[in-house]
Amino acid sequence: MVLKAVATALRAFVDSVARKAPARLAIGIFAGIVAVSTALLQLPISTASGHRAPFVDSLFTATSAVCVTGLATVETATYWSLFGQVVIMISIKVGGLGVMTLASILALAVSRHIGLTQRMLAATEKQSKLGDVGSLVRAVVISSIVIEMAIAAVMFPRFLTLGVGVIRSAWYAVFMAISTFNNAGLVILPEGLTPYAADGWLVFPIALGTVLGALGFPVVLDVRRHWRNPKRLTLHSKLTLSTYGILAVIGSGIVGLLEWNNPDSLGALSFKGKVLTTILSGVNARSSGLATVPTGGMHEATWFLEDILMFIGGGSASTAGGIKVTTLAVMTLAIIAEARGDKDIEAFRRRIPYDVVRLSVAVAAIGAFLVAISTVIMLALTGLSLDRVLFEVVSAFATVGLSTGITPDLPESARYVLVALMFAGRTGTMTMAAALAMRQRLRVIRMPEERPAIG
Repeated sequence: MVLKAVATALRAFVDSVARKAPARLAIGIFAGIVAVSTALLQLPISTASGHRAPFVDSLFTATSAVCVTGLATVETATYWSLFGQVVIMISIKVGGLGVMTLASILALAVSRHIGLTQRMLAATEKQSKLGDVGSLVRAVVISSIVIEMAIAAVMFPRFLTLGVGVIRSAWYAVFMAISTFNNAGLVILPEGLTPYAADGWLVFPIALGTVLGALGFPVVLDVRRHWRNPKRLTLHSKLTLSTYGILAVIGSGIVGLLEWNNPDSLGALSFKGKVLTTILSGVNARSSGLATVPTGGMHEATWFLEDILMFIGGGSASTAGGIKVTTLAVMTLAIIAEARGDKDIEAFRRRIPYDVVRLSVAVAAIGAFLVAISTVIMLALTGLSLDRVLFEVVSAFATVGLSTGITPDLPESARYVLVALMFAGRTGTMTMAAALAMRQRLRVIRMPEERPAIG
């Protein structure tokens, strides 16, 4: 009787929160998952040595896994035991499903329904109709599992041919498939990915899985429905595919030009290795952070280019971070329309509302503000150069995981800054804004209009 009363009270509480502040509920769920993962990684059984890991390392690793980032203060392959790696893998999987998806699942499980406000938020993130959220959640879960199984099926025989045992090959394949599709960037291969720079059997699945995860579930499902007739794709899908593709080509080309003869990166590879690494570089800086060459050996110009690519990120409602490619696309279209003197902002024979432009500017501004403040704090705490600190900060905010190699040597205070930044980057600038202010101000009186000088 007592348990039933507690369950009823919990259901009522969650239902109330889901109706009044679903964004805060989503952030609370994410924080709870990070807390559980941290507690599990604090167990002595989680480390290879059998000793309890320092709290900051457990928290950092748990946040990096749940927020599908990939930054690490300790080596994932050697520091953590099999139990710890399983905890990390599950954390990646749960985190990759997304904040709003998790909130929707909890609302379904506890309250047996999703409130109207919750449906509106979930539909906004997943680009779905209000009545389709329940089926969408199932589609997201099923699609992610199918794609991950396909990636693992391709990788498994390759590990076998490399002389790895059957069980360990299966384990490597499953972990890497989940890490790849969820754009987590964590690797459990003892030697990392560096020895496989010229191995197309592994590089291509990693690149393809990264792209599928970074495009977002709305795009993947939309393409699956309308692949025979691309004209029927939604505007969101068209903007995401075109912008992502353009940035991938530009990113690969510039990285190839800058690093082709650099002995500390591409210069030491064979021609095949250079080509494969260049292709991977066009997508890994956008989300996954899985790299076959050390980023720390690249030129500063390449770091700055990757700062830009990381900050932009991938598609909305995806496992990628950043401000998202649609945000960049909308702002670019607004600039073009202003330069042409057009009243409307148009793309693919569709008109984009002005409130979408305002939201895009807000998302980009919030992201830039978080990066700027975090960079100032990190510079003060570490005394490192701006190029390295900025790279690490953008990588954490955009949940990418690429690093110049400074993360393991950062002071404890700086690690906590990156933890907060990874959490803020993954929960999303729009979700954080909605969590702080979930309502629109309705004003009866409007002030007189006057134009300030711009530029």
